[in-house]
Amino acid sequence: MGERLVGTISRGVRTPIIREGDNLAQIVVDSVLAAAADNDEGFTVRDMDVLAVTEAVVARAQGNYATVNDIAADVKAKYGDSTIGVIFPILSRNRFSICLKGIAKGAKKIVLMLSYPSDEVGNHLVDEDELDEKGVNPWSDVLSEERYRELFGYKKHEFTGVDYIEVYKELITEQGAEVEVVLANDCRTILDYTDSVLCCDIHSRARTKRRLLAAGAKTVYGLDDILTAPVNGSGYNENYGLLGSNKATEDTVKLFPRDCEPFVNQVQQMMKERTGRQIEVMVYGDGAFKDPIGKIWELADPCVSPAFTPGLNGQPNEIKLKYLADNDFADLSGEELKAAISERIRNKADNLVGDMASQGTTPRRLTDLIGSLCDLTSGSGDKGTPVIYIQGYFDNYTK
Repeated sequence: MGERLVGTISRGVRTPIIREGDNLAQIVVDSVLAAAADNDEGFTVRDMDVLAVTEAVVARAQGNYATVNDIAADVKAKYGDSTIGVIFPILSRNRFSICLKGIAKGAKKIVLMLSYPSDEVGNHLVDEDELDEKGVNPWSDVLSEERYRELFGYKKHEFTGVDYIEVYKELITEQGAEVEVVLANDCRTILDYTDSVLCCDIHSRARTKRRLLAAGAKTVYGLDDILTAPVNGSGYNENYGLLGSNKATEDTVKLFPRDCEPFVNQVQQMMKERTGRQIEVMVYGDGAFKDPIGKIWELADPCVSPAFTPGLNGQPNEIKLKYLADNDFADLSGEELKAAISERIRNKADNLVGDMASQGTTPRRLTDLIGSLCDLTSGSGDKGTPVIYIQGYFDNYTK
């Protein structure tokens, strides 16, 4: 048998539409094995294949939903009648609009403090070049809504076509709460307006909370503290609360899934029983990559993968082929070059950190890399492939 000429393959696998209460593990395994047996596009299941399932269908099968009223009840219980400083939300109707409705419904007054020129995942309110033109220093200048309009006018987001300040204000007032808008990048600025704060940032949330408490804030929660337990029978997420939630309907959100570890272990076990192969399984959400045009960093979930089987732990440990070809074996070619590189790969150290031959490889977690590949393969629209099946990811030049 000749050598394999194909490396990594990422396949989208179609499944039935998943509904609350479905046996998702059974559906996933059946769908993958049906795809594998397909006469035209089938494949052979191998050890170390990766089966990934999008978090959206895991949460849907769990029925992990909450309403505007559920969010409002939790916010009211935590803040009472205090003016709430809602700070650093991302500019996304899908991600934040229903959360904001619930927060506003549970509040009397909100001071909405937005970071600028963009939110933390790269959605821009205003272009950096305009800040320079107007002499605005985003690190120190605090802008009222009035001052922001004087400087920059009304800006519609290039992808969504909406003015987020306008949209978020309207969402708040529709729920009967007062609103004041401020633009600033130091979280402690909010303490000039209120000492009760709801931090809506994702990846910087721990630091934001710590700085606020050190500066004298009295009540500080994050989105990850709202709906960490059921409210009136709602869904919840004990680790992430509202973080990672998406708009489901005009008054409900689908929360990030919970209890994902038993799910991935079950799928791995079922695949072993059906095929005899040891594959790895993960649940994935947003990938972690940046759009060079829109400047949006995709990861609006709290993590790329909330659960995965043990074989996906760690980082790649790879040697740069072109480094070896251009340096160590620059005088070789053809079969001799291939043999030399293959031998070097077979004998590489278990940890290549600091080794020149690994320079330029990607020191990211396997689950972040594979989850990003999955997100790009499944897309965010109508492909209908909530399961991704990856083969050859752990192969190298010697396999």
